Amino acid sequence: MDISSTGLRVLRQIAESGSFTAAAARLGYTQSAVSRQAAALERSAGTTLFERRPDGVRLTPAGQTLLRHAHTVLASLAAAERELTGTGPGTEPVRLGMVISAGVALLPAALAHLAATDPHITVTTSEGTTPTLVRALRAGTLDLAVLTSRPPHRTFDNDSPRLRIETVTDTELAVAAPSTGQFAGRTTVHVDELADAAWIAAPSSSSEPLLGVWPGLPARPRVAHRARDWLTKLHLVAGGFGVTTVPSRFSPLLPPGVSLLRVEGAPPETRRVLVARLPGRPTPAITAVTRAISSTA
Repeated sequence: MDISSTGLRVLRQIAESGSFTAAAARLGYTQSAVSRQAAALERSAGTTLFERRPDGVRLTPAGQTLLRHAHTVLASLAAAERELTGTGPGTEPVRLGMVISAGVALLPAALAHLAATDPHITVTTSEGTTPTLVRALRAGTLDLAVLTSRPPHRTFDNDSPRLRIETVTDTELAVAAPSTGQFAGRTTVHVDELADAAWIAAPSSSSEPLLGVWPGLPARPRVAHRARDWLTKLHLVAGGFGVTTVPSRFSPLLPPGVSLLRVEGAPPETRRVLVARLPGRPTPAITAVTRAISSTA
């Protein structure tokens, strides 16, 4: 096979992004250039590498096989470049992905722990939803990811080989509400009272749930504001513009004017925080980062 490093990078980015269009945007290429690279890869491999589906692009089993080898090839090329330029790393890098809620609650404490115990480890971070981070792990652009799951906590990754997943902690979902107005002085709220509430939620797609709305409301939620940033959401709550769901562990992080309400009249909503990585023996740096996350959760 005659496959270029550019082709392997395109393969990796398509696997992470889930579409040719998104891969082109990430790489700074045109979509037609990505499509040409994908076609050239398939011709060179002599088999179909990409499965075009209505909801995006997935790698075929052959594509997954080539992706596993692409990890090794691209890592070796990066190491060779460092040696040739004399810029060998003095630290051990770990690429960490986090769902936004975990980043707010866990990341600062975990990084502080690492700075004290393993200062030679350099962590770079990125945020995303659980499906996005799983794709990035599979594509090899992340080493480790902090994810969340909701009951019944079924596997969210059916590809092979399975990701190695460890449970970090469980936390109950609660509702962040303005400290004044309808819920002033309250610590609980009945789920029926939330049916007509104005919700502040993260944008969603057909493949991802609406984040920030209590699951199983007795009525269709009225989403007044859409925002991904937690600070924006919580300050909208403080201003009296709506309510949103938050993990109960957020309690110490709430800004003035926001109260945390436990929901009654509905089953508890547990959110499980997980650490995931590709199978195989982890590097000492990945093990240390995993330990830091678990110990500060």
